[in-house]
Amino acid sequence: MLRRILPFFAGFVVVILLTLLRVADPFPVQVARELSFDFYQRLHPRPAADFPVRVIDIDERSLTELGQWPWPRDKLATIADRLTELGAASIGYDFLFPEPDRMSPSRIAATIPGVDVTALPDYDAIFATALSRSPSILGLSQTTAGAPLTGEPKGGFAISGPDPSERIPYLDGVAAPLPILRDAAPGLAVLSLNAGLAAGTVRRLPLIWTNGSDMYPTLSVEALRLALGIGAIVVFGDTAAAGYVEAIKIGQFNVPLTSEGDLWLYYSRPNPDMSISAADLLGPNYRQLAERLAGNIVLIGTSASGLLDLRNTVLGDNVPGVTIHAQAIEQILSNSFLTRPDWVAGLEIVGFLLLGLILVAVVLSLGPIVGLVAGGLCLGTAIGFSWWMFISQGAMLDPSYPFFGLTILYLALVFFRFLTTERAKRQIRRAFGHYVAPSLLAQIEKNGDTLKLGGDIRHITVLFSDMRGFTSLSERVEPQRILAILNTMFGALGHEIVGRMGTIDKFIGDAIMAFWNAPVDVPDHERKALSAALGMRHKLAELNAADAFHLRATKAPIDALGIGIGLCSGEALVGNMGLETRFDYSALGDTVNVASRVESACKEVGYDILCAEPTRQAVDNYALLEAGALALKGKAERVRIYLVVGDDKVAATGAFSLLRATHTDALLGLRTGKDIHGAIAECLALCPQVEPGLKKFYEQLPGRRADFEARDTMQPLTPEVAAQ
Repeated sequence: MLRRILPFFAGFVVVILLTLLRVADPFPVQVARELSFDFYQRLHPRPAADFPVRVIDIDERSLTELGQWPWPRDKLATIADRLTELGAASIGYDFLFPEPDRMSPSRIAATIPGVDVTALPDYDAIFATALSRSPSILGLSQTTAGAPLTGEPKGGFAISGPDPSERIPYLDGVAAPLPILRDAAPGLAVLSLNAGLAAGTVRRLPLIWTNGSDMYPTLSVEALRLALGIGAIVVFGDTAAAGYVEAIKIGQFNVPLTSEGDLWLYYSRPNPDMSISAADLLGPNYRQLAERLAGNIVLIGTSASGLLDLRNTVLGDNVPGVTIHAQAIEQILSNSFLTRPDWVAGLEIVGFLLLGLILVAVVLSLGPIVGLVAGGLCLGTAIGFSWWMFISQGAMLDPSYPFFGLTILYLALVFFRFLTTERAKRQIRRAFGHYVAPSLLAQIEKNGDTLKLGGDIRHITVLFSDMRGFTSLSERVEPQRILAILNTMFGALGHEIVGRMGTIDKFIGDAIMAFWNAPVDVPDHERKALSAALGMRHKLAELNAADAFHLRATKAPIDALGIGIGLCSGEALVGNMGLETRFDYSALGDTVNVASRVESACKEVGYDILCAEPTRQAVDNYALLEAGALALKGKAERVRIYLVVGDDKVAATGAFSLLRATHTDALLGLRTGKDIHGAIAECLALCPQVEPGLKKFYEQLPGRRADFEARDTMQPLTPEVAAQ
């Protein structure tokens, strides 16, 4: 019972450990989850559409035509003026302006003392003037080396519900624009992006930040606020979890966020029509861009590789950072959001726990193959539900942990089952080793697919052994002693059979049935069977001499136990017989019946080991003596049987040669009606030198004249005799 429960307990422990690992959510689990969401986006990106969002790109061509970066700020002022002229709804600069222009009077004076800078143009003032008459937004960036952010944001924030300020990103230090520029620009935003866990990919964008006292928007939010002409942004705190962000509202747009105020970016494929080269805007034909820019939110950034503003997206693209802000604006305008509510993690944990327990029950109850199918169905259900939620609801349920977790669990269960199966196989092997030789067992294991109902016709040698006087012994000895005697005898005699490549079919009360040459081929199986019979005789003699059965201590002492052994060789049906779920490997056929009858004839003949004619024909150098043609029950013809006196060594002795000659004379006398008393006397005199057990045979021989009347191997019987 414990052996059956232990694998289930181990599987349950693995499920619990894997569930706790998911609860702990270590870094590798988070990375795998985010990579799986990346894969979903690649399969199903946000549909591309032409939204009123444009990017003025300071690309390689612009740098070639207009000079290296940074450009003088009067040129940036020109960009602001022209975009305002062409009707841009808002203008966001994805650059930092923390220092004066390189050609500003203050910077030149600080660099070259004594130079008169009163006549030089102030490019920062020019740029500030352009900013003040345009819907422009300047940016600041989070940096550990920067100064604390001071000053109020350009737009207001209203909080609905619990204050989530403690959860949103904190600006402990910033690189801020020059005060003259910051004061002039109508908008101020944070430019920093949030790189994901794996490979620096930008997966989320913080939409709101704080310096501890005020909130500040990101560039995409501020650009949308100015374009819509809104004074304040509403931040919704999560009423179910105080201190967490739920969403923000920008005009009529409700934007769901993570608890930290991040927007899960849902990318579309890059749209070439979104970008306009800065060289075209600063060129003489810039008014031709009016149709593309009027009423649009315009962000200004760079794709030039030397300016180091290229970022990775989940679609595998390497894009300018400014286009990520543009994609966020498009996502808000299209109302296409990805969400991962806090309750999703709980659903994933409970779902994995249930699927894991189902997999444990199926694998350990029905086997690895059925478990693999069940695991595939469980995994397919989890991934399918996750995918459906993604494409229909934009909800992100993790498909990666069920995949890896259930795979690990399945492998662990298969390993547990392998261990228990191997242990069971070892136990079966030890148990089966009592019935067949190790070499036979190895071949059976190698050809285990043959163990099925049905059988084959094989040429085998069958042995039956029966204990003499068992009934009377049972009357005098208590059952516990009888069981001990049988176990001792069966153990010793069975070893002789198994040690000579035999297969023990069954123990029948005090009898043994065994056969050779099945389930696998056993060369010279007749000789091995005869050798086993002789070994059984010798082993029983040793046990009797040592009083191994403790028979002399009984109330009615017994000197020794005896057995009778019968053998026959021939064809028989050998295979598994019984039910599909419970069967025995056995042999059926006339050969089996003859062997059983030959063993029964040992009492009639007065000898302990007999074999039938087919066995004798296969072994030509053993010490065998004819015992007559017997009328066996159920046989229509007499069967010629032989005394198994000894092996080939006995057959080669002079005493046996002399006995065989005298034995032949005695049988000839029986057949011809002559007096055989002299021949029998000579045989009895030779018995002690060859086999003392022959004495009873010769003493009974004169009364068995009918068994020697015919010379044929098989002699027809009268119906009355055959029925006996």
